[in-house]
Amino acid sequence: MTSSATVPAVDETELLAAEHNTHWATRASLLWQHRRILARVAAISLAVGLSVAFAIPKQYTAVTTIMPPDQQGSSAMLLAALAGRSGGLGALGSLAGGILGEHATTALFIDLLQSGTVSGHLIEQFNLKHVYHKRYNVDTAKHLARVTKITDDKKSGVITIKVEDHDPVRARDLAQGYLDELNRLVTRTSTSAARQERIFIEQRLRKVQTDLERTELELSEFSSKNSTIDIKEQTRAMVDTGARVQGELLVEQSGLQSLRQIYGDGNVRVRETEARIASLQRDLDKMAGSSAPLIPQVADGSDAKSTPEEKGELYPPLRQLPRLAVPYADLYRRVRVQEAVFELLTQQYEIASINEAKDTPVIKVIDPPGVPERKSFPPRILLALLFTFISFGGASALILVRHHWSSVDPRDPRKLLMSEVLSVLRRRFPTVFARRGRAV
Repeated sequence: MTSSATVPAVDETELLAAEHNTHWATRASLLWQHRRILARVAAISLAVGLSVAFAIPKQYTAVTTIMPPDQQGSSAMLLAALAGRSGGLGALGSLAGGILGEHATTALFIDLLQSGTVSGHLIEQFNLKHVYHKRYNVDTAKHLARVTKITDDKKSGVITIKVEDHDPVRARDLAQGYLDELNRLVTRTSTSAARQERIFIEQRLRKVQTDLERTELELSEFSSKNSTIDIKEQTRAMVDTGARVQGELLVEQSGLQSLRQIYGDGNVRVRETEARIASLQRDLDKMAGSSAPLIPQVADGSDAKSTPEEKGELYPPLRQLPRLAVPYADLYRRVRVQEAVFELLTQQYEIASINEAKDTPVIKVIDPPGVPERKSFPPRILLALLFTFISFGGASALILVRHHWSSVDPRDPRKLLMSEVLSVLRRRFPTVFARRGRAV
């Protein structure tokens, strides 16, 4: 009873397998009968596929890899310090260092590379609107984003930048442009304490330099107007010169008395000595000067001269030197103070610049971009073979469908529906069907 129940099941399985093999044999035979058509379709498809594949412009890919700087935040450093004291926090400290340091920096650098600032500068630098045949910057930026691929390695944090372009040199330049723009953006957006200090000192240094230049100009104008170069040295020189002139004057006066007693008042030598004494007295009076205050002009508007510059003198009078010493010393002191402040700020500015350079993240380039030697797209042979395979499969499917449709009973509802639809289409579009009939 058990054997009689299993035999029909085996026979039914064998029957289904034989029917399946029969269907495959029938389809293979049908395709073999149309082998010439299929061969012609394959040949034409291969030729068309090769033509289309070679008509597609070449694409070159420039690749560069960078390693972000390791900048762990204060929280990660705190957890790392705790991990050093407590062995149970070792895993937590390393995890925090990875999350808050390397991963955060990698994600930040990727966001900066994909920012509108970087793409905008690259569009302007390489005139990508003309290269990509776009009218607006927005469309150009979208196209640049499509041809640029930025990825990161989750374990090492290494960032890879790939840029595709029809020109291999421009692809290399675009990849290098991403690195340059990233460096500039990181430097400009750095908010470290050293940067803030450098900016403050730079502003203060600019103001001190302006004050120093103005004070030096005031001192130079005062010295030029009053013929004051160095008050101390000028006073010493004036005193020495005045003493020498006064000594000569006394000697000449003594000699004049002797000459008068010998030759009388009308002698030539007496008159010559009197003239020399008068000249020495004028020089002495000129060097001594007046103790009256120096005023720029008189009240009645006359051409009176009060300053050495206005009088055409090369040096100020001796009695005016103490009066000029006070404003000269004040201007000189202000210049010296401004110079000291300027020198100190200059030193601090250099130190702050060095500290800023240490604190500013620097992009570490692992593989600089080079000019690609081989195209990355399109794979022409593969595209041609794929197009040929699709065309061959489509033609084979069309032959099998037509054979199956011709074997359907004319009274089948599906065939009747199709006949009715075709008749309606012939009435609506007689030109198309007439042209198709002539072609057939």
